[in-house]
Amino acid sequence: MNWDRIEGNWKQFKGTVRQQWGKITDEQLDAIAGKRHLLAGQIQQTYAVSVDNAETQLAAWQQNQKETTVEGKPDVTQTMDKPAENK
Repeated sequence: MNWDRIEGNWKQFKGTVRQQWGKITDEQLDAIAGKRHLLAGQIQQTYAVSVDNAETQLAAWQQNQKETTVEGKPDVTQTMDKPAENK
């Protein structure tokens, strides 16, 4: 999923961020305001991990958001069976 979309819908994504990184407070999430670099920095600081580790975690979370949103679901028109033929 495009990060601009996450940033634009930050209020909706804050819950999944809290599920993934439960030590990050609501106040910190409000201050992050959907900015990817701020979230990566907060993950690094809160969990005492390297920059690379924080970026890896964040990339995996971002990919998971694509898989669990409408954008990530397959197009049902491509998976539907062909209509039944007439008698």
